[in-house]
Amino acid sequence: MQKFYATVAITLLVGSSILNAATYKGQKVYIESCKGCHGGGQALAGSKKQRIWKVIMANKGEQLAQIHLSSKKAEASWTYFNDRGYAKDAKHLEDFLVEYSGDSGNVPACN
Repeated sequence: MQKFYATVAITLLVGSSILNAATYKGQKVYIESCKGCHGGGQALAGSKKQRIWKVIMANKGEQLAQIHLSSKKAEASWTYFNDRGYAKDAKHLEDFLVEYSGDSGNVPACN
């Protein structure tokens, strides 16, 4: 019976670490790619609710990319949003933005 409880505890710890890793990767992507123009993560992520971020980041962040690609102010980011790296990073960035959205109650530590 103790082996069962130990197995469950280890599974929960490993599972929570894996789920948290995507948020951490998204935070890293934000710091490297977005912070220069948008400032701290709390300001941008907290500007929208979780539901809105999920819509914007659907289809590998296609809508977010289009917002940037259609804005002359965002010209410095066009190369990034046209790159395959953005499609790869989009899920992690979504996890970060949803985790620290305005209605989540969480505050990122990248300010």
